Amino acid sequence: MKQLDKIGAEAVEAKGFFKAYKWLILRRISQISIMVLFLLGPLAGIWIVKGNLASSLILDTVPLGEPLLLLQTLAAGFVPLSTMVLGTVIVVLFYMLVGGRVYCSWFCPINIVTDSANWLRERLNVSGSIHFARKSRYWILLMVVLLPLFTGTMAYESVNPVPMVHRGIIFGAGMAWSMVVAIFLFDLFVQRKGWCGHICPMGALYSVIGTVSPLRVRADKREACDDCMECFAVCPEPQVIKPALKGAEKGIGPVINASTCTNCGRCIDICAEEVFHFGFRKPN
Repeated sequence: MKQLDKIGAEAVEAKGFFKAYKWLILRRISQISIMVLFLLGPLAGIWIVKGNLASSLILDTVPLGEPLLLLQTLAAGFVPLSTMVLGTVIVVLFYMLVGGRVYCSWFCPINIVTDSANWLRERLNVSGSIHFARKSRYWILLMVVLLPLFTGTMAYESVNPVPMVHRGIIFGAGMAWSMVVAIFLFDLFVQRKGWCGHICPMGALYSVIGTVSPLRVRADKREACDDCMECFAVCPEPQVIKPALKGAEKGIGPVINASTCTNCGRCIDICAEEVFHFGFRKPN
């Protein structure tokens, strides 16, 4: 694998800076813009979107709901509002089309925190001493959903970092920022991409939702791969790449079918040979 300061250099030389970082730039614009839209109301009185990433209302008309919040609400024995159910249905249908973990890479503000921790971790050459299996997030998801059955409360929402960031920006420092710092330090010192790739129950649920998504990253030019390994270096879920990239001899098609793929586009950006692109799932 190439040295850190060399990763991406070939792509920049071959495609230019913007094309070598296009999807990363667009993701950051998306994440920041979404937070700005939510904050325009309480901070500037411009109410385009009300609520937060857990539950919101666009232009006082279109509700959006977080699926994990609805599951906890039902498990706790509460009857959800009709708008909450409708908003969740809208969100689920959207992510079934574009890929559930698009939420993680394009909308979730915690992604900026964990990406920053990973960037620093690599440059400090930190190697964590604890390893959580990637399947751990599904067990944590199950625990988050079942806990309200016994407690009657939506316990996870008190520590859910996504709405906590929103509250922290509006109301100032406190538990919200402590949680953000904890996630940053966890990813920096304990495990590479530990929160998003191994722990987060929201990401686990969205990966389940996105199982049937037709939108996928494809490696249709995989014969042009020069084994530089840069796509594996930048991918938040590198285990999803190999079947599509190296599976030709085994009859495996060039589509990254794993629902844990975040559709972040970094493999597309980083590849000087332009092996990858966004496309649709097709029969192999």
